Amino acid sequence: MINNDIGQPDNPNAKRLLWAGFVAILAASVGFAVRGGIFANWSEIFGFTGAQLGAIGGAGFTGFCFGILIGGMVVDKIGYGRLVVAAFACHLISAFITFGATEGQSAETAYQFLYWGMFFFALANGILEAVANPLVATLFPENRNHYLNILHASWPLGLVIGGFIGWTLGSGDNALHWKWQLAFYLVPTVIYGLMFWGQKYPKSEASKKGLSFGEMFKDIGLLGGAVVCFMLYLFFRQTFEPIIGSQGAWIIAAIIGLGLLGAIGKLTSFAVGHVIIFVLFIAHALVGAVELGTDGWIQNITGSILSPEEGKMLFICTSLTMFFLRFCAHFIEKKLGLKPIGLLFTCSIIACFGLNLVSAVTSFGPALGALVVYATGKTFFWPTMLAIYGDRFPRTGAIAMSLSGGIGMMAAGLIGSPGLGYFQDRFAAETLETADTALYQEWKNEGSESSFLFFDKVEAIDPKRLEKAKKTEVDKRTPEEQTVVDAGIQGNRSTLKVDSFIPGTMALVYFILLLYFKSIGGYKPLKIEDE
Repeated sequence: MINNDIGQPDNPNAKRLLWAGFVAILAASVGFAVRGGIFANWSEIFGFTGAQLGAIGGAGFTGFCFGILIGGMVVDKIGYGRLVVAAFACHLISAFITFGATEGQSAETAYQFLYWGMFFFALANGILEAVANPLVATLFPENRNHYLNILHASWPLGLVIGGFIGWTLGSGDNALHWKWQLAFYLVPTVIYGLMFWGQKYPKSEASKKGLSFGEMFKDIGLLGGAVVCFMLYLFFRQTFEPIIGSQGAWIIAAIIGLGLLGAIGKLTSFAVGHVIIFVLFIAHALVGAVELGTDGWIQNITGSILSPEEGKMLFICTSLTMFFLRFCAHFIEKKLGLKPIGLLFTCSIIACFGLNLVSAVTSFGPALGALVVYATGKTFFWPTMLAIYGDRFPRTGAIAMSLSGGIGMMAAGLIGSPGLGYFQDRFAAETLETADTALYQEWKNEGSESSFLFFDKVEAIDPKRLEKAKKTEVDKRTPEEQTVVDAGIQGNRSTLKVDSFIPGTMALVYFILLLYFKSIGGYKPLKIEDE
């Protein structure tokens, strides 16, 4: 039963489950934000390039995909409680692995600790989202978008908390070691464990109808499965390449991807799948790349363009903007008349414009305004995408939501985060080489190349020397150091401009979906029998 106009169910523990999921995503977000703030520490301590840092940040996304994919497929069979226990255990394991990285280790050893620590951290986060998203969608069927946005308001709140930790405890007289900063995410981890403990959980509509796994998967089919398998192909190729080389990694990754696609075909009797799910999966890959991939770097980028302290302040202010706006989804839908697809289309245009504004800033005030525009644009992407699956494809149960979230996180880890790191390296190196070829030869990181997908490899500016130059007071820098720092800033600006093409592409995708829904009489939620 629904007892008010925004879809609150008459369920005694519905609100507790909603806020337990809120705190669980908060734990993920705090860890994510603190990690973004200590990238510079890791670069200085271990000598990582931008591409290596991007790969570590990427592991904080790719593990999520495995957690949400596996969790989303089994959640209706084994129950929410067991998955919460598994997530809690993975959060603890990730802390032990990450803290194994210590000063004095080789860069290769530290890289492995940090990479796999982030992977297990993301694995826990993925399992939790496999629980929280379908749970909230089931508890609040009359207004999924509103409550999913409330659930995911915890993400920007965690960014605020994590950013504040970095701002107050990351430098200066009160500075804590990076391990102590990162450990703060264990506090909400303990809280969500207690909030979920001993609770009763509802069943999804698909589970109540007794649909088989194959029936729940048919709307995804070969088309949606192809998107999932392609992202897994990229992951396995990247994972195996350092071990067995490029050609061997390509073959093994292709075998795994094609094998999984064949399994999906057999499971669904080779159903093609719904073309709209295929399009939404691609759109969610773009969402992950631009929202989470950019979130992982934006504090570092704005801190380089302005100052590290201003970068932290901007990160906190824009995250607060997202936090408050995510409580307004109901108002926007009901009062402004924007349905989910219209909301996504509008936000894509705003985000594209915002990133271009950020790329041109030179002082704090304009930077704050530009980042608020960008934050407004990206606010509703993730939860609104999830609400569409619940509204339009109830037969898929938790599966479509989980696969789509996994695709988004995988894209952030494999495309967004390492891509931004690569373009920072590339544009900074090209700018310095154009300004002073001899100086670039002196400052480039010999023997370590940045690479990304099919783009040309580039020898980045030495990260240790660059960080040291940026920390030197402006009036004490040599002319050569200032030239290098300026090249790094220009690299950041150019990277943001390239990044803006992603929401621009998303706007085109959502416009096509708007035309589709107009042609079938408009957007409205469906029941399984309607499908």
